[in-house]
Amino acid sequence: MKKYSRVSESIELGIILALSGGLMDAYTYICRGQVFANAQTGNILLLGINLSEGSFERALLHLYPVLAFSVGVVLADVVKRKYSGRKWLHWMQITILLEAAILLFVGFLPQAMNVLANCLVSFACGVQVQSFRTIRGNGIATTMCIGNLRTATQYIFDFCYEKDRELLRKGIMYYAIIVIFVIGAIVGSKLVKYFAEKAIIASSILMLIGFAMLFFEIRSEKNE
Repeated sequence: MKKYSRVSESIELGIILALSGGLMDAYTYICRGQVFANAQTGNILLLGINLSEGSFERALLHLYPVLAFSVGVVLADVVKRKYSGRKWLHWMQITILLEAAILLFVGFLPQAMNVLANCLVSFACGVQVQSFRTIRGNGIATTMCIGNLRTATQYIFDFCYEKDRELLRKGIMYYAIIVIFVIGAIVGSKLVKYFAEKAIIASSILMLIGFAMLFFEIRSEKNE
């Protein structure tokens, strides 16, 4: 079977992005006041809890990243519409380079600017989740796990009944991305311990690696 493979949908780039995704969430939660960068469900939950307790200032700390994440999603779509089809630079390179620059900037923000830092990281996450939505033609998120967990479990369950090895392969791929995300979180927590606010620069470096990989966006067709 012939398969048209793109770097933007490759496992290799997916690993880079998932590592960064886990790292970013660990970074903002541990180093920037227990606010999630990617897990907006967690931020919305904490927003509701703080509102119920009358902690309006604390509630805003969780609302701002949600809004920033949404703006990131919109910006990624704007870049896609404006720059799709360019031969000299892929539109995904623009978004991933923007993400790298933002994360590098965050690494130099002091603790007194945690609100801005969290908003910028969440904005970068929104850009990433909207720009890179598939791996090998399968819808996979590299900045969150709940959808991946549901899909992986469904594929494994279906495999048990249908014995289709393709279902098993897909299920394992989704679980693998979750594991990579966890590894990213572990690495992030260790980096925060040693480098504090500058730990996020590791995510910026990962984005630059992804940027370089996208120069080889169109791969040759392969026979399987």
